[in-house]
Amino acid sequence: MSYFKNDHEEEEQLAEGTLVSHLIELRSRILKAVGAVLVVFLVLAPFSQEVFTLVSEPLRNAMPEGSDLIATKPAGPFLTPFITTLFVALFIAMPLVLYQVWAFVAPGLYRREKRFAVPLLVSSVILFYAGVAFAYYVVFPLMFAFFAAVTPDGVVMMTDIGEYLSFVLTLFLAFGLSFEVPIATVLLIWTGLVDAEKLRAARPYVFLGAFVIGMLLTPPDVISQTLLALPMYALYETGLLMARFLLPEKVNSMEEKPET
Repeated sequence: MSYFKNDHEEEEQLAEGTLVSHLIELRSRILKAVGAVLVVFLVLAPFSQEVFTLVSEPLRNAMPEGSDLIATKPAGPFLTPFITTLFVALFIAMPLVLYQVWAFVAPGLYRREKRFAVPLLVSSVILFYAGVAFAYYVVFPLMFAFFAAVTPDGVVMMTDIGEYLSFVLTLFLAFGLSFEVPIATVLLIWTGLVDAEKLRAARPYVFLGAFVIGMLLTPPDVISQTLLALPMYALYETGLLMARFLLPEKVNSMEEKPET
C-alpha cells in the first residue's frame, strides 16, 4: 500500500502557532532530551569504571601478554571513564532524543507524511544501533588483532586510554552513520532529487565510493576499510528495496516512463 494519498484528496489543516510558541516548544523538547541523557548518565555513573572496561574489552583482548592500557594525563584515570559513560548514556538515550525531535517536527507534517516518516525514524534508530554493534563485535576484534600482529619487535603495545576513547568514538560514529545509507537512499527518491532508475545505474560508482569513504573514515588497514565498505554497499541495495516498498508510486512511475 502506498504511503501517499491522491492529489485530489483534501489536505488536512496543520496546527499553526506563533514564533514564541515554537521557541517555547523547542526549549521544552531540548530540555527533555537533555534530561533523558542525564538520567541515563546518573544511573550509569557509579559504574563508570565497568563501562570503560566493557568499551575497552576488544582492545584489551587483542593486546599481547604483558601489555596494558595506560593513562598519560594526571586526570585521565578519572575523566576518561566518566566521558565514556556520558557517550554511552547518549547512545542508550538516542531513541528518546529522536522522539523529542519527532514530537517537535510532527505537528508541521501532513498525515500521509507522518505515516511515511515514522517507519523511517524507527529504521534509522535500529540501523544506527546495528552499525555501532557491528563495529564493536566484528570490526574492533579483527582490527585490533591486526594492529597487535604487526607491532614491530622491541615495541610494546601500550595505548593511552584517552586516545583509545577518541579512536573508538570516531569509529562508532562512522559505522553508525554509514548504516543510515538506506534511509538516505529512500529520502533521495521521496524528495525527487534522484529517481530510482538513476540510483540503480550508479551502482558501480557507489561501490567504488564506499571503499573511498572506508579509506577516509577508518584506520589505514584493509580489514576495517573493507568491513565498512561492503556493508555500506549492501545497505545501499537495501535502500533501493525499501524505496520499492515504501514508495511504489514513485518507483513504478519512473520505471514506466518512456525514454526520450
